[in-house]
Amino acid sequence: MEHPYGYIKDDKVFLKGFLGQPDRIIGEVKEDKASTLKYFEDRFATVTEKVENLKKDIEENQNKGSFLMKLIHLRDSLMQYDALGDFVPLIEDLNQLEAYLEDIIKKNRERNLEIKRGLILEAETLKNNTDWKETSELFKELKLRWIKTGPVEKEFEEEIENSFNTAVDTFFENRKQFFEGLALQAEENIKVYEDLVRQAQEAFNNPDAKKAFEISKRIQKEWKASGKVPAEKRQPLWDEFSKLNNRIFSRFRREMQSGPRLNPREVIAKMESITEEMKKLAYQESTPMVTSQAKKLQAEWKPLSQTRPRDANLITRNFIFYSEIVFEKSFLNRLAISKYDDFRDKSDEEQAKIKIVILKDLLHRDESELRTVKENSENFRSQEPDFEIMMRRKISAFRRKIDVKNFILKELSNK
Repeated sequence: MEHPYGYIKDDKVFLKGFLGQPDRIIGEVKEDKASTLKYFEDRFATVTEKVENLKKDIEENQNKGSFLMKLIHLRDSLMQYDALGDFVPLIEDLNQLEAYLEDIIKKNRERNLEIKRGLILEAETLKNNTDWKETSELFKELKLRWIKTGPVEKEFEEEIENSFNTAVDTFFENRKQFFEGLALQAEENIKVYEDLVRQAQEAFNNPDAKKAFEISKRIQKEWKASGKVPAEKRQPLWDEFSKLNNRIFSRFRREMQSGPRLNPREVIAKMESITEEMKKLAYQESTPMVTSQAKKLQAEWKPLSQTRPRDANLITRNFIFYSEIVFEKSFLNRLAISKYDDFRDKSDEEQAKIKIVILKDLLHRDESELRTVKENSENFRSQEPDFEIMMRRKISAFRRKIDVKNFILKELSNK
């Protein structure tokens, strides 16, 4: 029994050869010849629909090149597909479609090559940058853009991959060596701090209080000038170092107090000198060292203030004012750190902004309390002789607190 694209012979169904292929058996008669031919015609209709669906998918999708392998597999399967129909137009359609997709892919790969070469230029520009944090983020973005960019022609693939990876590896190797160098330097710096603690212990053991005090001042300057180490390693050394120096100072102060008394002019000169030192600390950034030095100056000031001459009032007010600035800055630092876990990691500008917000809030409270104190002073009179003196002192103290905060606020605003 004949069919336009095949025939039945000895109850076997044959497909006529096409595109250089010989006739081949695709099945056998099951019930009758007509239904058998109908079955294989339906199979051809099914595979024709697959071809049409693929053509539609390619037309509707933006990433057309992704369908190339599916097209090739479908076309290859047509050569061995068991069905009765004209396969040649289907295969020719797929051949044309393959050429179309290959052209798109070629253009895409040319564009991908251009994009990747641009990314290589960016990586080359950044590879020797030493702003490790910001540049690391830029390289992460570059690598993501590289991954999202499609493939290039095989002949260029190895070259551009090597070029990009070399630039990326150069930066991260430089960063690794830098931080390894920092770690080594930190170890050397720790040895310096340990030696300063040893010298502090030796000075503390020295029976000559004045000599010990001179050594203490020298090694404290050396401590300030020493390099950076991780805070968790530096803090225990600092605790021991400051404890020893505080004891050295206390012993020296006791010996000085037990010595000959200063005359009024010498007292004022000493008070002016200490006030000037406190003023210098007030203009510095708050650190544990600054706070510790301020406490030492207060300790030096105390015996002088007990016998201060009458004309030392202005010096005394200045000393108290600058002292309060130092300790207000220290309090402000602790408050900022307690409110923001990452405060120490922020830039100086960000830290200043945070402190300004906190300081304005504290200033608002002080001003509110001052108004309340003034109102109470006016509304509630007392017959007690010391009441007005107490209220004046209280108002004066609040005004000084406000002046201190305004001083710090102005300093922060000018940064």
